Amino acid sequence: MPVRGKRYLEAVKTVGPRQPHPPREALELVKQAANAGFDETVDVAIKLGVDPRHGDQMVRGSTTLPHGTGKSRKVAVITQGEKIKEAEEAGADRVGGEDLVKDIQNGWMDFDVVLATPDVMGMVGKLGPILRSRLPNKKAGTVAEDIGRLVREIKSASRVEYRVDKAGIIHAPIGKVSFSVDQLYENLIALVDALLKAKPASAKGKYLQRITVSSTMGPGVDVDVNEVQRAVGR
Repeated sequence: MPVRGKRYLEAVKTVGPRQPHPPREALELVKQAANAGFDETVDVAIKLGVDPRHGDQMVRGSTTLPHGTGKSRKVAVITQGEKIKEAEEAGADRVGGEDLVKDIQNGWMDFDVVLATPDVMGMVGKLGPILRSRLPNKKAGTVAEDIGRLVREIKSASRVEYRVDKAGIIHAPIGKVSFSVDQLYENLIALVDALLKAKPASAKGKYLQRITVSSTMGPGVDVDVNEVQRAVGR
């Protein structure tokens, strides 16, 4: 069992016993418990009733949060022709075609996310062994014809990607501790709404099983799943 520091133990006292809380109350507790010397990220962990070992139960995609995540990311775009200018004008940190692919193959990795347009997927495929889960693909929302819009969404930190892990859990940021409770709440609801829309047809039983929110350095706070689902209206 890991040894917890004094700051963490004080945060645990702030949130109290482990029990489900109404979503706004849970987020307020997360804010109160955050005591690090920086603006901590607020993360959510959502346990889904899926078995990701089956391909038809893999939940993966992206959505736009109304208040963003508070964290801008370095964006590289693989494209060609007129789309190069479109991506550059939208604020991409690096744009290129075969030259960018070669640089990545040679070890250049100074980016957080790679985007692409549909017409260059042939050259993008060469990066599969290198980028792996970060390889641009339509299902993850990192391949689009309107590349300028996609770049702007990511550079403004309004877009968040999600992918269920081996334990059936989605981990995603929903903002910063400096956000208001209402901003965090609206981001949480937007993410859950996207996950409900992405529910695999083959998923059986209860889909939303558990929701926990926490700050970067703080303890988890359980959220009342039923209240969140009612708020989403599904």
